[in-house]
Amino acid sequence: MFQRFWNGLRNLRRDYRNPANIYASLRVVFLFAHFFGLTPYHIIISSKTRRHILCTSTYGYFAMASRFIFLHVNIMYSILHNHTVIEYFFTSDISHFTDSMQKYNGVAGNVIAMGFCFVQRKRLCTLVRRMHRIEERFFNVGVSFMQKYVATHTNRFALAIFALTIFYFQLSMFGILARNNVYISLPAAVSYYAPHLLVCGIVQLYYAMIYKLTQYFRALNKVLKKLAHQWDNSIVKPMPKQRSLQCLDSFSMYTIVTNNPCEIIQESMEIHHMICDAASTANKYFTYQLLTIISIAFLLIVFDAYYVLEILLGKSAHEGKFKTAEFVTFFSCQMILYVIAIVSIVEGSNRAIQKSEKTSGIVHSLLNKAKNAELKEKLQQFSLQLLHLKIHFTAAGLFNIDRTLYFTISGALTTYLIILLQFSNSNVPEHPFPPMEENDTTPIRSLVSNLTIGG
Repeated sequence: MFQRFWNGLRNLRRDYRNPANIYASLRVVFLFAHFFGLTPYHIIISSKTRRHILCTSTYGYFAMASRFIFLHVNIMYSILHNHTVIEYFFTSDISHFTDSMQKYNGVAGNVIAMGFCFVQRKRLCTLVRRMHRIEERFFNVGVSFMQKYVATHTNRFALAIFALTIFYFQLSMFGILARNNVYISLPAAVSYYAPHLLVCGIVQLYYAMIYKLTQYFRALNKVLKKLAHQWDNSIVKPMPKQRSLQCLDSFSMYTIVTNNPCEIIQESMEIHHMICDAASTANKYFTYQLLTIISIAFLLIVFDAYYVLEILLGKSAHEGKFKTAEFVTFFSCQMILYVIAIVSIVEGSNRAIQKSEKTSGIVHSLLNKAKNAELKEKLQQFSLQLLHLKIHFTAAGLFNIDRTLYFTISGALTTYLIILLQFSNSNVPEHPFPPMEENDTTPIRSLVSNLTIGG
């Protein structure tokens, strides 16, 4: 068993440094998702074929079920016994409301996100297999993907997101709470920090898949651009394929020279259709998970920003065990963590959409240069396909996930902050009465004057 474990670590290290195929390049990301209980699938090397395969495991199903039960037992216990983290910082009607909202949102978020991860698990397997077939088809147009570049980028992103989440846990629990002799219960810690790990795992997996799709569109555009370059230089003539005449960051290209450019256009159309199908599968798998993440992130950003502004603007007196700097740091770091999650989701989706939109311009450029009737017909078919096959990413169809989401969130955030600040101001009396001692002999007219001012 020890030898098997050691061989697994050695293979993982090799796949991290120099992955041989798409399965090896996604191995670290699937390891995180497997650990967080988001998917029962993990990538191993088959003992029979010595090839990477995507398979399920008993531990995967056990991790999903045990994490689901553990989270909800602790969250429900914290709700029933009123265990919370925010009460150590301050107590108010709004803080009680936001704490309850966060707990119920955590329950709903875990049910939706983890439930759909389990129900839609086969879509994830289908997505990876489609990506593998796409890369095989790219060989027909002279493209060989360099998995090391893509794997390095996605693995570094996954490790960075995980490191930021762990850093926030350590800073908040040991650097702020424990430093002031505040030790929270296990149910309170689980109910407060569980959504962070859920967001971390889903963002890692989503970013890796969308980044792969972005590279496919980028490679397809490069194929078409190179074909246009060959036409401009009148070098379209029968020649054998040659390897590695051009090497880019994420893929290497053969010379795409043939006496029948219609074959390249036809192959490019089929590859484009396969990429759009993969993007549609990714959107169907992640759509409810993204809705959950963005909802949780928006709710926490609103209330964290409100807590920080209340203190910085002096709207509420800060009384408690923590200094103002510690108070602001605790909620600001959590807010920044969720802002990074939203930006990662939006930028990854927007980058893929932009790369797909560039294909239309390149095809129409080729259409303007084409002189052969058959070639023009193929390019017109490609143009019609591009008109009807457009990728988009949505959160359960409620809103699009692109840069327009920034404006939507900013407007909603500003509106809710103004409402919360006005609500807190309305609860503070404008002219508070001075406290009266038990044996105070203040004249009656002073009391009447104070009542007049207060009214």
